[in-house]
Amino acid sequence: MKSINTFNKMKSDNEKITMITAYDFVQAQIAEEADIDIILIGDSLATTIQGKENTLPVTVEEMIYHTELVRRGAKNSFIVSDMPFMSYQIDEKEALKNAGRFVKESGANAVKIEGGINMKHTIVKITDAGIPVVSHIGLMPQFINTMGGYKVQGRLESEIEKLVLAAVELEKAGSFMMVLEAMPENAADAVQSAVKIPTIGIGAGRYTDGQVLVFHDAVGMLSSKPPKFVKKYAETRNIMIKALSEFKDDVKNNIFPSSDNIY
Repeated sequence: MKSINTFNKMKSDNEKITMITAYDFVQAQIAEEADIDIILIGDSLATTIQGKENTLPVTVEEMIYHTELVRRGAKNSFIVSDMPFMSYQIDEKEALKNAGRFVKESGANAVKIEGGINMKHTIVKITDAGIPVVSHIGLMPQFINTMGGYKVQGRLESEIEKLVLAAVELEKAGSFMMVLEAMPENAADAVQSAVKIPTIGIGAGRYTDGQVLVFHDAVGMLSSKPPKFVKKYAETRNIMIKALSEFKDDVKNNIFPSSDNIY
């Protein structure tokens, strides 16, 4: 299994780090067979799996359940689980308790926390207990109500300075990795240059140490138009629709089951 040391060496060797989300046993198996470096159980399961409008409603119990499924399917992968909205914002004690549940109950190797400098004491508390933390700055979906929606961050110089300051402080607090979401390349490059820990981009350009995509976006499972930063590597939705349509036709035309499919 890869480890924090693995990712630090990858960064020092200029080897890009790959991260993909997964939410169940089969997706986890596929990600591990593809030799993806890190599997993220994202709170994006609220929108991708549950069909909700945003990530805010997903609960700790739901995240732990899906992390368990992923761990069963990817026994040899480094797994990071998102801490959902209000699971770490109340106080540091509550944050540590919930972070511990992800490690003990679901087999996560690390947790991910959204937030800027305001999260540094929480990260210290969690990492001091032996739980690795991935920070997440830039566009933070759990903060959409205060950020005014899903908007690119770091367009202005003052915003870039704020991102860099947050990144430096979160690294000092003990984060071993940092996700940079939805920011111009120059902003991500400024953050990348200011910290020593690996950075993972999602809509943050080419200069981060790695990239993360949502599983369903990468393989083309969703009907909605993906964000600009997404690259589809397959059109599996169309393949699955075609397969199920053929199944339907075979049943209705008494083609399935055939002699090959009976005992």
